[in-house]
Formats: sequence, structure tokens, C-alpha cells
Amino acid sequence: MKKIVYIFVFLTVCSSAFSQDTQFSQFYAAPMYHNPAFTGSGYAPRLILNYRNQWPSLAANYTTSAISVDHYLDRFNSGIGIMVVNDEQGFGRLKNTEISGFYSYQLNLVDDHFLRMGVQGTYSNRSFDTAGLTFPDQFDNGGFTGNPSNDPLFNFSGGANFADFSTGVLYYNPKFYLGASMHHIAQPDLTFTSSATNGQISDVLPRKIMVNGGLNIPLGDLGFNNSGGLKEFAIYPAFLYKQQGKFSQLDLGAFVTYSPMTVGLWYRGIPLKKNGTNSPNNDAIVALAGFRFDNFSFGYSYDITISGLGSTTGGSHEISIAYQFDAFESERSPSAKRRKKELSCPKF
Repeated sequence: MKKIVYIFVFLTVCSSAFSQDTQFSQFYAAPMYHNPAFTGSGYAPRLILNYRNQWPSLAANYTTSAISVDHYLDRFNSGIGIMVVNDEQGFGRLKNTEISGFYSYQLNLVDDHFLRMGVQGTYSNRSFDTAGLTFPDQFDNGGFTGNPSNDPLFNFSGGANFADFSTGVLYYNPKFYLGASMHHIAQPDLTFTSSATNGQISDVLPRKIMVNGGLNIPLGDLGFNNSGGLKEFAIYPAFLYKQQGKFSQLDLGAFVTYSPMTVGLWYRGIPLKKNGTNSPNNDAIVALAGFRFDNFSFGYSYDITISGLGSTTGGSHEISIAYQFDAFESERSPSAKRRKKELSCPKF
């Protein structure tokens, strides 16, 4: 019976559902994934790895990994980057792989106030593995017949390939940042089979709107670390709001950095909005611990599920690892430093 249920879910996803993007609880540690205007915001070559395992206690869990590299070109006031994202859902049968290129441009408005604009171009491959699955028309009153199925997905091989585009804008100064982005501008068609009828697309990736921001509130002066940089003692309140199709969500919380350690707590959901159900829109409480040592940073977070799914999901585990290389010699000059200020978002 469970197998039939799983098949029904997969067929629904593949033929007539509206798809949604994966998410990262540590959105501040995956800046380019959420807004292309963050490209080059480290002002030096930067490598970031993100990994998420959602609902590991369920057989049909979600795993997502992303790797990104970006750099700021001071001579052109521009950031460039590349990112690869791999997402697997439900036994690894439904997979999506994305390769994205990024570009951002920075304007100095006045003094230490900056405006960034970014664009993202993505090529995606979405595949579905039907090996070992059975379909409803392969059953009769006596059980499984063993006969071939007439379902279009029975002999399906390959996947859906599509191009995608996103854009974003970001304002920031040394104490505050606020950004907005729009993803999947063209709403690409993800349909595996020719099941669209009457000229209507049956499975689209809806546009996604994101707005995020944060503050940097210093709590004290801890002096300098071994590499000559200032030690941090600060609190970072931050938020991320996203809307895709009929679904919306708010991540709200804060974390405290006391060099080299960071701890934080977040809430995800919008209790006053039902999202088409009679239950409050509560998703998770997220606890975070991380540290930064010189150019290396690490963060681990755990999502405590508070939705109707309950604790049987196993929550969600997420890891972020980042390494920011030293700036090139030409970018260490006093004139270059005057043209840019580090963003007020956290460094892990």
C-alpha cells in the first residue's frame, strides 16, 4: 500500500503539480542562492559549500548541496561568480542539477552607502528515475499483474532541460543591509511528458520573490586577533521573507558572535497565514552554532519541526563551510578600500 501511495505522490509531482525551490535555513551562508546582488560581496575570492538533509527519518527525504565561487573585480566595480546546486527528492528518484553564472555591479551612493544590482543565468536538468516503480494499472483484484503499464512514465528515460533567469538588488552600509530578488522570471516548464492540454503548461516553476535584511549591532570591543583583524562581539538580527506561488514564509531571528564563536536561534513560518489549510503556518525552530578562524568559517544548524509533520521527520541538518582567500595585491590599496565597505551580514 505504501508503494502505491509513493507512486501517486511522484506522479502528481511530475505531471500536474506546481514545483517549489529547495531552501537553506542558513540563508546568510548561501548569499548568491538567495540574491545574485550578493555576488562578490566578500571583496576577495570566496568559496562556499552548503549541504542540507531535510527529514532524514522519512524514506522520502530531501538532500540539497551547493557549491559557489565568486570574486569582486575592483577595477570594474563588479562581482562575478558561478554556482552548482544538486537537489534529490524521495529515494533520490527526482533529481535537479543547476549550473548558474552571476554578475553584479556596485554603485557608491554617498560616503559608505552602496547599491548593488545582480543578474543570474541558470541551466537546469531535472530527471526522474522510474526503475523498480509499479503503476496503478499494473494491479487488479488479484494484486500485481506484472503486465507493462500504459502510463507515459513507465518507459520514461531522460529529463527536462531548461534555462532560467533571476535578478536582484541590494542596499547596504556598514551597519545595515536590505535586498530583494526575483527568481524564475520566465517561469520555465518542467513537464516530463506531453501531458499539457489545451496549450496550458501543466508543471511550471512559479516566480519566487525574496526580501531579506539585517542589522549589525556591536556589543563591545575585543581588540585584534592573531591576523591583525578586529575580533567581533555583536548581535545580528536578520530576516528572510519569500513567496512562491501560493506559498509564503518568513525566517526571523538573530545570532550573537563572540569571536571566534557564533550561536543563533530562528523561527520559520507565518502563524497568521494558513496557506490554504486550517492549521497555523508554523514550520520550524532553527538552532545554529558556528565559528570562524582566520579565513575559514563553519556553521551547523538543526531544524526542529513544529508543523503538523511532528518530530517523526527527524528535523533537518544543515552545514555551511566557507573559505575567503586573501585579496589580490591590487585590491589592498587605500583607494580600493575607500571604494568598498564590507557588508554588515555575518561571516560564516
